Amino acid sequence: MPVRVQTADFDLSTEVAQLRLANPKVGAVVSFVGTVRDLNEGAEVSGMELEHYPEMTGRALEQIVAQARERWPIFDALVIHRVGPMQPLEQIVLVAVTARHRGEAFAACEFIMDYLKTRAPFWKKEQTPDGARWVDARESDDAALGKWDN
Repeated sequence: MPVRVQTADFDLSTEVAQLRLANPKVGAVVSFVGTVRDLNEGAEVSGMELEHYPEMTGRALEQIVAQARERWPIFDALVIHRVGPMQPLEQIVLVAVTARHRGEAFAACEFIMDYLKTRAPFWKKEQTPDGARWVDARESDDAALGKWDN
């Protein structure tokens, strides 16, 4: 269950290929890449900075992936989350999941992303024309997380 928090960018093709080739039983690979937008909540965004608490972050991400493994018969999952300053169009996060079939891979990938958006210990600050602002969690992200309570 690889989990990485890093400042450097990642190569989607390389990461997914390595994950897929680790097991010849893989029949499905589902991935999600989150990127920095140039507009958020009606304001232009010229940059973003993600901060985290290193002693907590790795463990939190590993726990999220472990929960996905308990819920679905996935083979593996990869989470790469960047921290530090980033510009619009840059990649922020990669979640990739391998499984025998697509259904469990899609569900596990979405579950991991929903938990990352709401429960992972990251703090996002955007640069806008009016200055820097901290970004709060969205109600829609909390609502998405709620569907997994069953």
